[in-house]
Amino acid sequence: MQYEEIIDIFWKEYVKTTPSAGKIHELLEAKGEKISNDHIAFRTFNHPSINVEQLAKPFLACGYVEKDDYVFEAKKLRAKHYEHPDAKAPKIFISELLLEEFSQELQYIVLKKINEIPMGLIESNSTIYAGRPWGTISHETYLKLREESEYAAWMYVYGFCANHFTINVNQLTAIESLEEMNNFLKNNGFPMNVSGGEIKGSPEALLEQSSILADKKAIEFAEGSFEVPSCYYEFARRYEDANGILFNGFIAKSADKIFESTNAAS
Repeated sequence: MQYEEIIDIFWKEYVKTTPSAGKIHELLEAKGEKISNDHIAFRTFNHPSINVEQLAKPFLACGYVEKDDYVFEAKKLRAKHYEHPDAKAPKIFISELLLEEFSQELQYIVLKKINEIPMGLIESNSTIYAGRPWGTISHETYLKLREESEYAAWMYVYGFCANHFTINVNQLTAIESLEEMNNFLKNNGFPMNVSGGEIKGSPEALLEQSSILADKKAIEFAEGSFEVPSCYYEFARRYEDANGILFNGFIAKSADKIFESTNAAS
């Protein structure tokens, strides 16, 4: 499978869960913009059958290569990003929750759900396409997980999917800065993630990022239907270093705050 086909699969599912992304596309296209993806992010747990390296396999098979590693101590995460030789291909960012750093109760809940994943998905390296591959979920359990980790609670509900896509602001023509992008979004009624500031990063750090808050989606739990934050849209503006080379990596301090776009308390 070519990388374009894989990205298209994730995009189609993503816009179903994140209607705001489709609306933002329409608004930008009405301004004559052609939209380019900077990166796509995925979430998982550090269990050997579904960790970062396992989820990356479909991307490696179509030409992506591993680049940098990242650690998020406060949120107890590690991550890697991958790039394709085709400069037009979006970067892939995959993070995983470090289960051993959480309570026995959280580990038990998560491992019980991981054990419900069909072996066929794992063996065929198809888990990343699976959505939520485990059975019925409980709202009470969701709330319990949230007390320890918003990330774990989100994974419990949504499973494996594109957590966010990211517009490459560098490629826009009518919008030249992230400030302009954010004002455009706010003027059209999209609430921003302001944790750590509306813009995370700086030109000096060679990367600026912002994001809208995740859309809310009605989810069927064992106890009934409840609205839960789903996925969000991110925006990135990259800068060249002293040698004139465009920065392609990520800044852990900034990404740490971007993660909070799916927090229920946001």
